[in-house]
Parts: sequence; C-alpha cells; structure tokens
Amino acid sequence: MRRLAFLLRPSWLILAVLVAAFAYLCFTVLAPWQLGKNTATSHRNQLIADSVRAHPVDVTTVLGDTPTDSHTEWRRVTAAGSYLPESTVLVRLRHLDGAPGYGVLALFRLDDGRVLLIDRGLVGAVDGSRPPPIPAPPAGPQRIEARVRMSEGVTPGKDPSVQDGYRQVYSIDTAQESTVLGQALTAIPTGERGGYLQLGDNQPGAFTPTPLPQLDAGPYLSYGLQWLAFGIMAPLGLGYFVYAEIRERRKEKAGAAPTPAPAAPAAAVPATVPAAPTPEARLADRYGRGRH
Repeated sequence: MRRLAFLLRPSWLILAVLVAAFAYLCFTVLAPWQLGKNTATSHRNQLIADSVRAHPVDVTTVLGDTPTDSHTEWRRVTAAGSYLPESTVLVRLRHLDGAPGYGVLALFRLDDGRVLLIDRGLVGAVDGSRPPPIPAPPAGPQRIEARVRMSEGVTPGKDPSVQDGYRQVYSIDTAQESTVLGQALTAIPTGERGGYLQLGDNQPGAFTPTPLPQLDAGPYLSYGLQWLAFGIMAPLGLGYFVYAEIRERRKEKAGAAPTPAPAAPAAAVPATVPAAPTPEARLADRYGRGRH
C-alpha cells in the first residue's frame, strides 16, 4: 500500500475526479446525445423515404390520429377546401437560393369546416431587407397536395409584428399563428407540437417549396462512438500514468540503495626464494657426482 500512497496527494485526487467526471459525462450525456440525434435523424429520413413511395391520403384520415403519433410528420396528404382571404403571414429570416427571403403562410378551410395552417413556400426579399408584393392565394374551391410538418415552436423574445403591411413572425407555429390571425386552427397531430401542411410544387397558391432535408444520417453516429471511446480511454490513460509513476519510483528507489564495500584483497604470499647452491653442488652439477 505504501507504493500507492502518492495517489492520496491533492494533484492525483483532482486528476482522478476529473477523469471520473469526464468518463461519466461521456457515457451518460455526450454519447447518448449524439446517438439520440442519429436515431432521430434516421427515423426522419425513413419517414421521408416512405412518404416519397407512398400515395397521398386524405388529410382527414390523419386528423384523428393521437397527438403523440410521431409517424404523421412528412406524410403526403390531400385536402379539399378553400383559402381564407386576408390570412397571409410572413415568416422572417428564411433563405431562398442562398439569399434572404420570407416564408408565406395562409389558412385553408376544409370542406368539413376545420381550418389548417398552410406553408405556401418561399419568396425572395427585395433588396435583401423587405418582402415583395405577395399575391393572394386563389379563391374558390381548391384541392391541394402537401406534406404534414411539425410546428417549429416559438423563440423567446421573437414576438410577432406588423411590418411593410404584413403580419410577420419568426417561426411556423400553429398555436402562435392562431393568435396572430385570431382564428381557431386545427393542429395536425405530429408528436410534441401540432402540425401544419407544407405545399408541394405546382400546387394552387404555392411559391418555391421549402426544400426537403437531405436524406443523410450525418456524423452523429461516429460522434457518439467517439465519445464512448473517449470515456473508455480516459480511465485507461489514468491507469497508465499511475503505472508509469510507480515504475519511476521503483527506479529511483533502486538507484538510491547503498552498495556494499568491496572486500579487501588478500595479502600476497611471497614466493619461496630458493637457496643459493653451494660450490660443491655446482661442481657436482657440472662434472657429475663422483663415486665414493
């Protein structure tokens, strides 16, 4: 345990808390956020693809759906009735071919008396700052084909106004347009917010249709997987730093250990010096030893 005592230092504790918090956010917030967007985008794309292949149905068949039915959006429908006069509302901050524009809204009364909000499409702004003259929708009985769209909601602080002779809003929202026009509207059930109808091309009263979203799931899946990978890599990185610290401390401890003194060399034993030979021995070696 002494080897891990350094982990109780404030710097290591702070690092561990930050890594744990980051990993927690990756697994519980960031990755689910991106994966949820991928699921929602894929669901939307599937609904659009299905609506392209499917034949349009009468709008009255979807008005009876439950308010939580999210499969209603993007469905192609037909509606029989007539436009209400003096019901034009412009939507600010739209774009047409990359230039400033306006969305044009109107009301459409069905043959059974219910009133729906209609997105007639886009028109370009004059000098990039003011709306052009907006032709009224055709009078009399009409039969239109459109797509069901979900209301965009209301942006706080972006209140409706009257400018250049037109009532103007910042988003397409059934409840807000009902208040602006003073007319009770029937919201098409599309999920969290009531829906409206978006006209297609070559329909009575239509301008340039609002383009459909690209059927691309986007990068959300890869982003979600990346956050999951980061959530795994962060604790592993902390573990590697702990291991590296322990290894360095072992090296320092081994380098600081005292080394034993070398043993004294044994005393040299002098070699035995042979005694000097006597004269008799030298003579005996030279001439040989005589016989006695």
